[in-house]
Order: sequence, then structure tokens, then C-alpha cells
Amino acid sequence: MSLPDLTALPSADLLRLHARISHALNDRGILRSANNPTGDLAEYIFCKAFGWTQEANSQHGYDARDGSGLRYQIKGLRLHRARKTRQLSAIRKLDEKPFDVLAGVVFGDEYEVVRAALIPHELVEPNARYSTHTNAHLFHLRDSVWELPGVEDVTARLQAVEL
Repeated sequence: MSLPDLTALPSADLLRLHARISHALNDRGILRSANNPTGDLAEYIFCKAFGWTQEANSQHGYDARDGSGLRYQIKGLRLHRARKTRQLSAIRKLDEKPFDVLAGVVFGDEYEVVRAALIPHELVEPNARYSTHTNAHLFHLRDSVWELPGVEDVTARLQAVEL
């Protein structure tokens, strides 16, 4: 599909287009909030790929459950011109074990799945750094994570999801 050249559009029109796209994706159930779509897209794509049940937005510590009751904290990040870091959003109360598995996905600039992994909780804590500034643990989804024993590479499974 050929996409239109957006460079000539005024900024106000680009913002209106962004808002309309967000509404359309929300209507389709892909987005669940008006926030940056990366987190919602990560949750949607993991749940669709694995058949997990998404929890309510107000659930603390995990985002979905599978049929056996395992709890998944789902995080995504998008690499683009201005963001090269692989740091995921803050993970709160990690020591209380609010989830069993961290499901992480790295999206490219146009939201294509670059890499995805399932990381057991017991591997997250020793590989995360506590930040007093955010009062949370910070975890980087670097390529080395896929080399940790017990991490499952699910990149192909997420790439196969039809949006």
C-alpha cells in the first residue's frame, strides 16, 4: 500500500489526522486509551498472539492472564529517530512479584515488531536497576536479554499477528 506524503500538510492537519487514527484504532479494539499507542499495541498484539485475557486498565502489576492463571506484565517500546534507548517503562513493586512473566516487544519506527520475548520474573529482578527517582525498577530490553537461559523468543509469533 502506498501511503500519502505527509510532509506538505500543516502541523494542525497532522495532529487532527493523528487524533482520527487514534479514534479508529480505539474503535477497532487495538488501543484502549488516549495515551501513546505503544503500550496498548503491545498488550493487544501479545493477547491476540497467545489468547491471553486482558485485564482492566486499573489492574496493578500485570496486564493479562493465560488459561492457567499465569500473570503477564506487558511492555513495549518503539525505536525511532529521537529514541534509541531500549528502556521499558517503569516496573513498580517488582519485589512483590506482581507478575509471573514479563512480555516485552521492541517495535520499529512504523510499529513493526522487531523483537519480542517472554522473560520469567526471576530473570527480570536481577537484570533490572532500581531508580529512587521513579521509585521503580528499570529494565532494558537489549539484545542480550534473548541470550538469558529461560527467555523465550516470540518474535515470529508476534510478527504473524494480523492487525
